[in-house]
Amino acid sequence: MDLPFDDIMDVTGTFSFALAGSLAGMEKRLDPFGVLIIAFVTAIGGGTIRDLLLGSTPVSWLSDFRAAATILAGFFIALLFASRLKRWFPLLSFFDALGLGFFTLLGIEKAINHQLQPGICIALGTITGCFGGVLRDVLLNNVPLVFRKEIYASASIAGGIVFFLLQLVTNYELAYLAGFSIIVCLRLLALRFNWSLPAWYGSSEEK
Repeated sequence: MDLPFDDIMDVTGTFSFALAGSLAGMEKRLDPFGVLIIAFVTAIGGGTIRDLLLGSTPVSWLSDFRAAATILAGFFIALLFASRLKRWFPLLSFFDALGLGFFTLLGIEKAINHQLQPGICIALGTITGCFGGVLRDVLLNNVPLVFRKEIYASASIAGGIVFFLLQLVTNYELAYLAGFSIIVCLRLLALRFNWSLPAWYGSSEEK
């Protein structure tokens, strides 16, 4: 079930997460080597966990030089142009949303190729999309986005559900594109309008 644009999706997702990780490291004022490590962790963390859970070893980035080259490209572009581009758009959030969409659908597709059930496929897609960011935030001493009220992992889940539902009534490529669009748009709209999941606990100030 390989799509013609799979390689483009993989490279674009890797680049997006590498750029987002680089910008996050730069915001924490890490030295260039530290920024590079954060870029690698963000870009390959989720896919590595997914491959280990699926028993696909060696993990994909060890056997494909394009991953390292793409991460290095994202790192150098962030290093050279971040201060200028930040005036135009909040790049970290934008590229993080793109990476989330690309990698969630790629993770779902890999799980489908292993003939797993839809719920497990969505779970593995969410891991692929989110856990690079989790590792990044842990290394940067931040509470990971996926563990906050923010709409992040839930965007991956929503996109995965849309993908599987649309497969019942339309072709695979359109369902793939729709699922990706739902993830990215939901994430960006949540940031724009400050949407969040409800908190099921009271304020710490309540007695």
